[in-house]
Amino acid sequence: MAIYVVREGDTLEEIARQYGREASLLSYVNQIPYPYRMAVGQALLIPEKRETNAFQKNIQADGYAYPFISNWVLEQTLPYLSGLFIFSYGFTTEGELIPPVKTEDFMLEKARNTGTSPILVLTPLDAEGRFSNYLIKRMVGDNAVKQNLIENLIKKVQEKNYDGVDVDFEYIFAEDRDLFTGFVAELTRQMRNIGKKVSVALAPKTSKDQQGLLYEGKDYGGLGAAADEVLLMTYEWGYTYGPAMAVAPLNKVRQVVEYALTEIPAAKIKIGIANYGYDWTLPYVKGESKAVTIGNVEAVQIAIENGAAIQFDEVTRSPFFQYEKDGKTHEVWFEDVRSLQGKYDLISEFGLRGYGVWQIMRFYRAEWELSLQNFS
Repeated sequence: MAIYVVREGDTLEEIARQYGREASLLSYVNQIPYPYRMAVGQALLIPEKRETNAFQKNIQADGYAYPFISNWVLEQTLPYLSGLFIFSYGFTTEGELIPPVKTEDFMLEKARNTGTSPILVLTPLDAEGRFSNYLIKRMVGDNAVKQNLIENLIKKVQEKNYDGVDVDFEYIFAEDRDLFTGFVAELTRQMRNIGKKVSVALAPKTSKDQQGLLYEGKDYGGLGAAADEVLLMTYEWGYTYGPAMAVAPLNKVRQVVEYALTEIPAAKIKIGIANYGYDWTLPYVKGESKAVTIGNVEAVQIAIENGAAIQFDEVTRSPFFQYEKDGKTHEVWFEDVRSLQGKYDLISEFGLRGYGVWQIMRFYRAEWELSLQNFS
């Protein structure tokens, strides 16, 4: 396995010859359309030669997707996935399930056809699509509502032939922490009775008593014991309304993993992988600035179109660049095969269960090929 960083004057054909590969293969894996334009500083995955088309992995490799995912992206991605986490079902104050606006049936069928395990994602989203901590409070604090929700989940996973439920609750009130853990424990117990599993998403804590609404309602030790597996949401340090910075800085991801391992067995832990980046307009103004979400392939195209050289921050292990457009300075942070390799190295170093990608709506082939080269 090799990663090559493009230099001034390089051509794809010359790089391919250097590694004994066809330019068409490098173009395919790295999604570089003819005439093979590249950015200085762009990281290319030099794929290994596989004798078969097998996609078997020795770790868990999951991806989150909305039901409005394109058929092409879904079909391209599914062979690489262990689990397809379908986002999402909500629920009412009485514990009745609210299905996705668009049916997920086609996703379930395609997942089954490729041997990928479909998982129902449960969220407490309100009418505006925001996480409702009051809805959480209502459910975990009322045994009748909680049991009704669990019974409805059991019916739904059996009806749709899901393999389990992923509980993605955020901004839980601190006073509801233990009640939430109890809900996950009871849901897991009842799901196991019908041969299904439960996972839970965890905000990226670095200490047991970390302050903040995002963190105080999540008991790492309790939830790690209650659920079959957990996902550490190790992304969004750089986010839409924040200043320009790495989305998933490796130094911060490592801190979260090291803390999680003091509370949860490694065999239950997956880390979150960000399949996106952000384009900020500078200067950042708190309360006013808003970054544009972009894909990793798109980020490279922006660099090419604007003649920007991609740089790589060694502390966060993340690529970034700046460019000028319409008299304004932009700063872009995203993920590439170098930054992803750092996350995969963490999985191997600590013997973690695997990873979950948020989200797979944009196809980034090099990410999946790199994973295969690390874990197959």
